[in-house]
Amino acid sequence: MSLAFAPARTTAVRTAPSLPAAPVRAVSITPYQQAEAVAQAAAQPARPGAPRVRAVPEGTEARGFVLYVGVDEAKAAADGTTLHRIVEALRALTAEISPSAETYAAVALAPEGAGGRDVDVVRLALQDPAALAKQRAEQGTRDDADRHPNGVIIDISRKRVLLDGEAAGLTYKEFELLQYLVLREGRTIDRHELIDSLWDADDEAPSERTIDVHVRRLRSKLAHYQDIVRTVRGIGYRFDRHADVSIRQASTPSPDLY
Repeated sequence: MSLAFAPARTTAVRTAPSLPAAPVRAVSITPYQQAEAVAQAAAQPARPGAPRVRAVPEGTEARGFVLYVGVDEAKAAADGTTLHRIVEALRALTAEISPSAETYAAVALAPEGAGGRDVDVVRLALQDPAALAKQRAEQGTRDDADRHPNGVIIDISRKRVLLDGEAAGLTYKEFELLQYLVLREGRTIDRHELIDSLWDADDEAPSERTIDVHVRRLRSKLAHYQDIVRTVRGIGYRFDRHADVSIRQASTPSPDLY
């Protein structure tokens, strides 16, 4: 889990009242450009009648800023701290420097093992325009690669499996079964665990024989790649990744209040 800190309010989280101001719009200016302009303005002495140096485009005004902090709980613990302590320290520093500032903090949640840089996870969770644009570009590149790829693509985010560029046509339960094994790569899963995890308590629990039938149908649809689902005799099933297997997980995390 990663942390994002953005000065906005120090009070309890609440919906901001509507303001009769002009609509907010995104502006194309990097944090470095804005910081550089502010530094230049501060370094120049004010001259009577001189035009004001602005750090933002004409017709807009700066109302605050966002500071993306990329650090998961394990890294924070290794540094001898916690995400909560980091948030409180940043809030205290902001209050000391600018008592009138309001603050707001959120954490970025992502699936375990999703990978990627912590700060990128935070930027995506908080809908940073540049991060979203990069994600869309990368997704477009992957879509192009999907048209004529070799091997297996297990796309967890889109709930699909491609075999040499063609959809495998798995049923919902077959994909759930494959996904469960994939997310526990290298570990043998017994049939009872599959039943308990993939069938609701309200549903009629299938027998071990039913699990074997589902796995056999799944392997049949995987065709010549069926050995990625291994049968461990007397125990259960295991996912074995090959060099020609690509796994894609949901890349856009979700924000939560802190």
